[in-house]
Amino acid sequence: MAQRLSAPTLVRAAVLVPLLLAPEREQTLAVLTRRRTDLRRHAGEISFPGGREDPHDGDLAVTALREAEEEIGLQRSGVSLLGELPPTPTFATNYVIHPYVGAITAPEQWRPSEGEVDAILELTLESIARGKTRTRLTRRGITFETDAYAVGEHLIWGATARILQHLFERLDSLLP
Repeated sequence: MAQRLSAPTLVRAAVLVPLLLAPEREQTLAVLTRRRTDLRRHAGEISFPGGREDPHDGDLAVTALREAEEEIGLQRSGVSLLGELPPTPTFATNYVIHPYVGAITAPEQWRPSEGEVDAILELTLESIARGKTRTRLTRRGITFETDAYAVGEHLIWGATARILQHLFERLDSLLP
């Protein structure tokens, strides 16, 4: 009798795509994190604040808001949710990420999670879009080519780059 292979179970996660509307500068900034380099997973990568769903969250929008509060100190009351982007699967970790876009006002001071976040980045959407590129990376001994965004010394790739692509495709319909 042939053995059936079952598909891996996808882990549900959510991220907040925080957009800092800065009309005085006539720019919109995306707030991202650079993960600590000593982490076991996704070390040094740039991502949106987020993580896996906890049973007590109730829904994935709550997960995104909770994780943003934990990772960057963004109070939930300072976020106005604008919409959801398409779920984005990860290839190596079997996550399906549900991105929620939120208009925010920046706190006087960001509070990065000492255990996870090395830096909080405020990058203009214009500079991110301008930095779209194709790059070659090697991870876990495998070399591959992928879409990415290069902004100064920052390289945004993987699920975060795919989320940004979805954001750019829907930006006009999301912004007030």
